[in-house]
Amino acid sequence: QVQLLESGGGSVQPGASLRLSCVSSADSHGVNCMAWFRQAPGQERKMIGNIYLLGNDPAYIHDSVRGRFTVSRDNAKNTIYLQMNSLKPEDTAIYYCAAGRVTIAGSYFGAGYYNYWGQGTQVTVSS
Repeated sequence: QVQLLESGGGSVQPGASLRLSCVSSADSHGVNCMAWFRQAPGQERKMIGNIYLLGNDPAYIHDSVRGRFTVSRDNAKNTIYLQMNSLKPEDTAIYYCAAGRVTIAGSYFGAGYYNYWGQGTQVTVSS
C-alpha cells in the first residue's frame, strides 16, 4: 500500500511562510497524481492543489489560495511540496497529502480521486 508522510507544519504568525513536504513510498502502485487537502476545525476536508506526476503539466491551485500557495514536485525524491506564503489565521488547519491515479492531467478537486492519504500535519496561524 502506498504510504504518504507529511512534514513541515508548525505554528506561525500571520504573514509568515511555511513549506510542507509529502514523501511517498517507493512502490507507487501506479499513482500519478498527488494533492494537498486541508481540514479546518468544524469544516469539511477540501483540496487546495494537486499536481500530475507525469509530463510537464502545471499544478492546479484552488482559487482561494492562488497567488499565495504553490505546489511543486521532485519526482526523483518521490516528493511534492506546498509552499505557503502570506499565511492568514483562516489557513489554520490540518494539511493532508493524498495520491491517486487519473487518466490525464486535470484539476481533480474531489477527494474521491485519491486512494491514499497521509496522516496530516498541523498548521496554525495566529498572533
